[in-house]
Amino acid sequence: MCDEHTLEADELNLAKRGLSRREFAAITAVSMTTLAAGTPVFAQDGPSAAPAGGVPTSEAAVKVKTPDGTMDAFFVYPSTGKHPAIIMWPDIAGLRDAYKVMARDLAAKGYAVLAVNQYYRSAPAPVMNTISDFFQPGGRDKLAPMMQKITNPGIASDAKALVAWVDAQPQVDTAKKIGVEGYCMTGGYGARCANAVPGRIGAASSFHGAGLVTGQPDSPDQLMKGTTALYLFAVAHNDDVARPQERDQLRLAAEDAQVGARIELFAADHGWCTIDAPSYHKEEANRARLLSLWNYSKMG
Repeated sequence: MCDEHTLEADELNLAKRGLSRREFAAITAVSMTTLAAGTPVFAQDGPSAAPAGGVPTSEAAVKVKTPDGTMDAFFVYPSTGKHPAIIMWPDIAGLRDAYKVMARDLAAKGYAVLAVNQYYRSAPAPVMNTISDFFQPGGRDKLAPMMQKITNPGIASDAKALVAWVDAQPQVDTAKKIGVEGYCMTGGYGARCANAVPGRIGAASSFHGAGLVTGQPDSPDQLMKGTTALYLFAVAHNDDVARPQERDQLRLAAEDAQVGARIELFAADHGWCTIDAPSYHKEEANRARLLSLWNYSKMG
């Protein structure tokens, strides 16, 4: 998750671009508004919209009833036909324009994508406009009480509600299993969802995930047992430096659970898959997406 080693890496990434954190925050705020309208404004080495192309899509703001209330979400899907579904859990800053852009890109590749607000128990999205808001004074303090309301049992009950909602949509091919992907703090949510609804989750992707190996019985690595999903753990370079044992722990847990898992180290820092992050790395983000698409294509 975003911590001191992430902050240091972000400062270095911004320095390479000749930007201060304040300058990056200002640029990102403008760019996300423009990206949401479909017009990329960043150069190749900064956050940018996903490559153009793919199938035409339609989208809507939606509500999903859960045992804890009503979750707001963003649903985007190919404009015609039925398609496999993907549930997208955003990073620590929550559902915002950056993740809507990322969801649109994935939908254009042939998937019905539900990007969700993990903080719905506290506030509707967006709780932050960009990831830069998290690093501003008071950013962490704002999210702390919201994060405390997210429990592991709550994630499991959310998973059941989300799967039921997705399966009820006419745009979703229910003959196919569902994919789940999480970023940063939600990296382990794929395993939690697969464990909660093992018959419907066919693939789970973790991008620069945190809290994957906690040593507890309900740790995401242990929750792979009893599931049949294909797993991708896309590991950031600086996360690997901070937790060098974790890749081996994930590999052993997957072997013990007898599930297919790819644990891949990337030449990029924590946050590299999120387009409004200082560490965004276009080439490595595209490589991570290709690996996830491979797993999604293999869902039964």
